[in-house]
Amino acid sequence: MPQNLYAEDPEPSEPVPAGPLFVPVRPGPAGWTARLFRTPLGGRTAVGFTSAQRLSAVLGAGQPWIRLAEPALRALTEPVGATVLTVDPRPGPEVRRVSHLRAV
Repeated sequence: MPQNLYAEDPEPSEPVPAGPLFVPVRPGPAGWTARLFRTPLGGRTAVGFTSAQRLSAVLGAGQPWIRLAEPALRALTEPVGATVLTVDPRPGPEVRRVSHLRAV
């Protein structure tokens, strides 16, 4: 009888879509554009939140946002080099707001 070789299920090979997200935006020359941030290692990342309350807790109540599906956000940000999507980022314990994500 074969034994189970894994103590846990392996990690999925494909990321699961995050669904509709609250995406921080800023005004641009042609209307609103998604804000991009930097990861702690300096890479570009798009950011989405699963609720307006989570977005406000991290970026402040005055931060404008739009709702976008995860594939739409990726399609908008990948051409400008943001190939990573960070969902529900949290500020570090030693700082308030998003110091570990710098606006690009």
